[in-house]
Amino acid sequence: MPSMPYLVPHAVCWAAAPHLIWTMVVTNFITFLSYLTICGTLLFLARKTGRSIATEWRTFLVGFALFIVACGSTHLLEVITTWSPIFWVDAWTNIVTAVLSALVAAMLIRRAGAISFGVNDYARRLDSAETEKRRMEDSLLSARKLEDWSRMSAVVSHEISNPLEAIQNILYLIRTSEGVTPEVAAFATTANDEAIRVMRLSRSTLSFFRHADVPEPMDFLTAAESVRFLLDPVLQRRDITIEIQATGDLTAEAYPGETRQVLLNLIRNACEATVTPGSFVSVQLTGRPNDVEIVIADHGIGIDAAMMATLFQFGSTTKGEHGNGMGLWTVRHILTRHGGDISVQSIPGSGTTFTLHWPRKCPVPEPSTAITANA
Repeated sequence: MPSMPYLVPHAVCWAAAPHLIWTMVVTNFITFLSYLTICGTLLFLARKTGRSIATEWRTFLVGFALFIVACGSTHLLEVITTWSPIFWVDAWTNIVTAVLSALVAAMLIRRAGAISFGVNDYARRLDSAETEKRRMEDSLLSARKLEDWSRMSAVVSHEISNPLEAIQNILYLIRTSEGVTPEVAAFATTANDEAIRVMRLSRSTLSFFRHADVPEPMDFLTAAESVRFLLDPVLQRRDITIEIQATGDLTAEAYPGETRQVLLNLIRNACEATVTPGSFVSVQLTGRPNDVEIVIADHGIGIDAAMMATLFQFGSTTKGEHGNGMGLWTVRHILTRHGGDISVQSIPGSGTTFTLHWPRKCPVPEPSTAITANA
């Protein structure tokens, strides 16, 4: 009768190399402890995130933890079988590990698409969060600039009132002096009108939404002609012209002086962007049933694409250190208060076109925005 084979522990085979025995024992035991720690961590995560993740993902996490500890058990059995030949226990441990490995692999393959989508979606949301953070920081910076401007404007509007009144008195004396020519009187009248406009602006600088004035019928052609007259020195210095084309009824309700303020900002910017002598800035005024359309176009340097998104924000300027970032911001707020809108198209190196729509009727301000601003 044949005898049963006798199993011997690993230590017997490795007796000739004692250092090999302890190397295998120590490394396998450390590996087992590492796997056990990983398993405990995964089970802890599954417990703590139970309300945040779906049940099937929690099941996958638990299954992966069991797979990890099964792998660690095979290393523990390597330590035990170094001195005790319980290889059938070792074999069954490997069988259980193989089954768990196959299950986890199948679960991982089935969820590969969802995992990749989740990673990409998280990356997109993280990028959106960074973008939103930058936008909020920019808004906060703009708010701080606006707050500083409000403080400064209160001081400036107070300080310039007396000099402006003195200038108006002098202009009055010029107009009423004996022997003054009609041309000089006309210049003095224009200068007086501008002084009045500056005084009105100084009294409303604390907020673009607080005005004591009521809207009046304003003629945009008259305002455009006035702007052309005021910019005549700039036009002569740059050797450019302003071409005004008018069609239809160009009268609309507006707060006094603000039609000219809007046109002056935009037309002056167009003139400053035009660098080629002999060029022209086009101003097209079209009376439509419900509004007046104003199109101001130049053939200048254009606006860089990176500036377009923040063009109408407070403090944003295309003029570098020569700009204060208030002109287009002011234009937009005036248009918004009148119920109008403004859009811009620009090609760097070819020119810029601003299109405005100014409603015939000015909307009635809400009670909270109809407060008189004290300079």
